[in-house]
Amino acid sequence: MTVARGTTSISDDAALASQAKEDFAAFDALYRRYVTPVYRYCYMQCGNKQDAEDLTAQTFLAAIESLENYREQGAFAAWLFTIARRKCHDYHRRHYRRPQEPLDDVEEHLNPQAQDPARLAFLSGILDCVQQMLPRLTEDRQEVVRLRYGAGLSTRETAAVMGKGQSAVKMLLLRALNDLQERCLDGQE
Repeated sequence: MTVARGTTSISDDAALASQAKEDFAAFDALYRRYVTPVYRYCYMQCGNKQDAEDLTAQTFLAAIESLENYREQGAFAAWLFTIARRKCHDYHRRHYRRPQEPLDDVEEHLNPQAQDPARLAFLSGILDCVQQMLPRLTEDRQEVVRLRYGAGLSTRETAAVMGKGQSAVKMLLLRALNDLQERCLDGQE
């Protein structure tokens, strides 16, 4: 799963980021491209709409303020999600060990394609299990799942955000998915 960019590419992002230093319309195009993935990532981090919206706004505000520091040495998405990750870490430091609210409306953001009620019930059950089991994974495994599936980043972009190699990210993701499969699909906990 990659960030939905339509027919755009990483070089398009870099060109828009370069233009955005002078023209707000270019930043608006980047905002429209990434607001949903950033929101989903923040939502997975904090567990409620209001805080996710605040974190998303803080992320884009920080991106605008530090756009002059973007040097096009990596993917814009990785740079942006590094900012989002910092904002989410700041959030958790402020709300250290605060109980999280349930992800009641996460299905809205995942947008399942199936209309079959039995399939939706099955997917909802799996989603509930993943929601309960995700916090039991190690921090790195939680983060890789949030970045790859919540934010929709590529393996390369996830590696850049996490400061790890692509092989390490692939291994973390494999282990996280294996853990979740064992706990949610195989019925073991």
